[in-house]
Amino acid sequence: MKQRPAFFVSLMQWFDADFGCADRAQIRAKPDKVEFIRVLPFVVLHLGCLGVIWTGWSWTAVGVAVGLYLFRMFAITAFYHRYFSHKTFSTSRPVQFLFALAGASAAQRGALWWADQHRHHHQHSDAVTDAHSPRQRGFWWAHVGWITSARNFPTDYSRVKDLAKFPELVFLNRFDTLMPVLLAVALFGLGGLLHSQFPALGVTAGQLLVWGFFISTTLLINATSSINSLAHLIGKKRYDTGDDSRNSLFLALITLGEGWHNNHHRYMSSTRQGFFWWEIDISFYLLKLFSWTGLIWNLRPVPLDAYRKQSLPETG
Repeated sequence: MKQRPAFFVSLMQWFDADFGCADRAQIRAKPDKVEFIRVLPFVVLHLGCLGVIWTGWSWTAVGVAVGLYLFRMFAITAFYHRYFSHKTFSTSRPVQFLFALAGASAAQRGALWWADQHRHHHQHSDAVTDAHSPRQRGFWWAHVGWITSARNFPTDYSRVKDLAKFPELVFLNRFDTLMPVLLAVALFGLGGLLHSQFPALGVTAGQLLVWGFFISTTLLINATSSINSLAHLIGKKRYDTGDDSRNSLFLALITLGEGWHNNHHRYMSSTRQGFFWWEIDISFYLLKLFSWTGLIWNLRPVPLDAYRKQSLPETG
């Protein structure tokens, strides 16, 4: 069978992420390098933010951008990370699906790919085989370069068998550009509707698209990526985890609690990542509220050992 050109495969993967990924072992054997066609979505996202020069701003547009940032960040931190990757709590299939939809709209690919990559990261944190270690390849590679490498593109479904049994999750994972595109179209349509029906708001279709999608999503991706890069470079180490993971209040604030990264690498099964009362963990607070409604349950606590033993005297 004639081999398809790499450019054609990469292009088709924008529409079907599993296209051309049947032989994952062969793809994983490729050298790590930045793939130009995989960089394009990031370039488009960042350039789209410049649209604000022409659309201007309104409080409505800024409010939508902030709201979508916070909602989708929660979907990533609480569900993509703490639920899909680590199963630190339990929930129903409908709730699982709804937050998989929300997370997919953040343009960080599907929940199965995300969990696959993150589980691999914990197994090889800051080792040579870690896909996004700043110790091994520097800040920019850990922040965004690794995502553009073809060898990191396929989803290893064998590593997420617990999730791959749900066809709706596999669908969202395979067609991972669907939700970001639908969100962008919906924002454009909503902006046009508000402009015609409520002109006093001062919002337009283009303005809501720029702020609600491009600016909000770009900030969201960079904030999330900072856990792969900056959380292994800045902050303090409480526990000797064998890697460079650190705790940072600043990163915790912009990611709703993910900045307590050294804590997480020590006890990754805990729902809560800010172990002490002064370690702000907004995602955990919201999950606790959810648990009172019965939508989620079995939140796994911080082990008592976390408070009895501190391997390091808060070095940094």
